[in-house]
Amino acid sequence: MSVAGISRGSVTAEPSALRRRRRRNTERVRSVLFHACVVAVLAVVLYPALWMLMSSLKPTADIVGNVSLWPEGASLDNFAKALQGIGGVSFWTFFLNSMILAVASVVGIALSASVSAYAFARIQFAGRSVWFALMIGSLLLPIHVVIIPQYIIFNNLGLVNTFVPLLLGKFLAAEAFFVFLMVQFMRNLPRELDEAARIDGAGHVRIFISIMLPLMKPALVTCSIFAFIWSWNDFLGPLLYLKDPSLYSLPIALRLFVDQTSTSDYGAQMAMAVLALIPVLLFFLIFQRYLVEGVATQGLKG
Repeated sequence: MSVAGISRGSVTAEPSALRRRRRRNTERVRSVLFHACVVAVLAVVLYPALWMLMSSLKPTADIVGNVSLWPEGASLDNFAKALQGIGGVSFWTFFLNSMILAVASVVGIALSASVSAYAFARIQFAGRSVWFALMIGSLLLPIHVVIIPQYIIFNNLGLVNTFVPLLLGKFLAAEAFFVFLMVQFMRNLPRELDEAARIDGAGHVRIFISIMLPLMKPALVTCSIFAFIWSWNDFLGPLLYLKDPSLYSLPIALRLFVDQTSTSDYGAQMAMAVLALIPVLLFFLIFQRYLVEGVATQGLKG
C-alpha cells in the first residue's frame, strides 16, 4: 500500500472519529441537563414533605414566620404530644379509626367492583351497554350535588355518627372509577378461558372465583392502592358524618390542633401529619410492583 493511500485512509477515518466523539459529548451534555432538570423538579415536589418533616422537629413558635428550613434545636417533643392525642382521645384511636375505614374500603371495593366488572365484561344481559354508560356517566356528576341528599337519607335512617355512610357505597359498587378500571382489565383477558371452563361444567360463580380473580390480581391491587390512599386521606366524608371525637379519623384529628380562638399547636399537627403519612408510604411501597405488572399484562392476548 502506498503512502498516499494510507494518508487518504487516515483523513477519511479522522472526521468519522471526530463525529462520534462529538455525538458522545452531545449525548453526555443532554443526559446531564436532563438529570439536572429531573433533580430540580424532584426538589420542588418533595419540598413540602421535607418542610413538614423539619417543622415536626421545631417548636411551634419557630414554625410560623421562620424562613429557615432546618431546625436549630431539633427535638421529638412534638411527636410525644401527637401520640398523646387531643381532646381526651389518643392518637392510636384516630389511627385505628382511619385503619378501619381504609381496610374496609379496600375490601368493599375489591369485592363489589370485581363482581360488577365481571357482569359488565363477561355476562350478556339486556341493557348492559345502557347500564354501563349510566355508570360511566356518574363519574361526571359532581360530588357536591349528592352530598345534601345523601346526608338527609342517612340522617333519617339514624346512621349519622357511624362509619356506615362512609363505607356503604364501597360495598355497593358505587365507585364507578374502580368498576370501569376492572372492566377494561377483564376485557383484555382471553374468552377462551371462560369457554373451556364452561365446557367442563363451570358456572359464572366458579369461573369468577377460580379463573378471573387470580388473573385480576394486578387490577385488584391497583384498585386497593387507590382505595386505601383515598380513604385514608378523606377529610370531607368524616367531617360530615362523624360527630363523636372518638370516631374521628386522622385527617379530622389534624384539624383539632388548629384553633382560631386559642393557641394552635402547629408542631404537634406536623408531627401527627408525618405519622399519618407513614402507613400510606408503606402500603404503596409494598404493592407498587403490581402496578407495573398490571400494565405489562394489558397486552395479554388469547
